[in-house]
Amino acid sequence: MIKTLYIVRHGQTDLNKQGIVQGRGRDTDLNDEGRKQARQFFEAYKAAPFDKIYISELKRTQQSIQPFIDLGIPFEKLSGLDELAWGIYEGAPSTPKTKAAFLKLMREWVSGKLDSKFEGGESPNEVKLRQLEALKAIMSHTEEKQVLICMHGRAMRLLLCLLTNRPLTEMDSFPHQNLVLYKVIFDGEKYEITSFNNAEHLKHD
Repeated sequence: MIKTLYIVRHGQTDLNKQGIVQGRGRDTDLNDEGRKQARQFFEAYKAAPFDKIYISELKRTQQSIQPFIDLGIPFEKLSGLDELAWGIYEGAPSTPKTKAAFLKLMREWVSGKLDSKFEGGESPNEVKLRQLEALKAIMSHTEEKQVLICMHGRAMRLLLCLLTNRPLTEMDSFPHQNLVLYKVIFDGEKYEITSFNNAEHLKHD
């Protein structure tokens, strides 16, 4: 089975713009810039023959690819594609204290402490479990040759580690911005990234 995955992060929200963390617990809308990014992505890829669309249960992912849904392409929400939950720090203003807390957590993750998490939040290992379930659902449909997946920044980094058999400690090796594209081809045995952190579509009005 050969399957091509177009994996994008959602468009910009006001919290993105303000540098405020939004995870699974913040169901925010796209802002004007995010809606522009959605239009730019659609214009660039509207001719792609997507068989199915998969999104998280957070509305910013659906808003980012709504033009494709409007074409009549079937879509499905999977909670496994939701963003990592940041717990007590979701929606908190960016301060020296919150920045220090995030820096400490990121260092723990890079050092291999992948069960570490904020109070009320999720760890990378917990996200991995639900992503494996989501991936199982997506890949079980062998008739779907090209699929569009819209998800979230940190979650996308973790998923790309899973697909490429990298340890989750290397999650930061996958840069991203709002509505950037990673194109991944599954050849029946392994996944290969054929378009890495692609933002070409965002350069055209």
